[in-house]
Amino acid sequence: MAAEITDATFDSVISGAGQAVLVDFWAPWCGPCRALGPVIEELAKEYEGKVQVVKMNVDENPSTPARFGIRAIPTLILFKNGEVVEQITGAVAKSALQDMLAQKA
Repeated sequence: MAAEITDATFDSVISGAGQAVLVDFWAPWCGPCRALGPVIEELAKEYEGKVQVVKMNVDENPSTPARFGIRAIPTLILFKNGEVVEQITGAVAKSALQDMLAQKA
């Protein structure tokens, strides 16, 4: 299951992970976010041990999305060694996310 992170835990999760981290920036009122939710959970299971998959509620944690210039949700950002390596905005197909993870993670 994808873990929830907050503004307070973001930096330690991203820099402390020994693997790539996929962050799903979402909100409960966002229809495309809710549609993408099950896909994020599937990816968390499929990539367990390879990619850490986490979620951040943008309504409860406004600082981190502002820091990365997130203006639309869902936005998925893949971090590797603490650096942004890929960013996708909008509800995309699971296969597109799998391709990104295969190439960049």
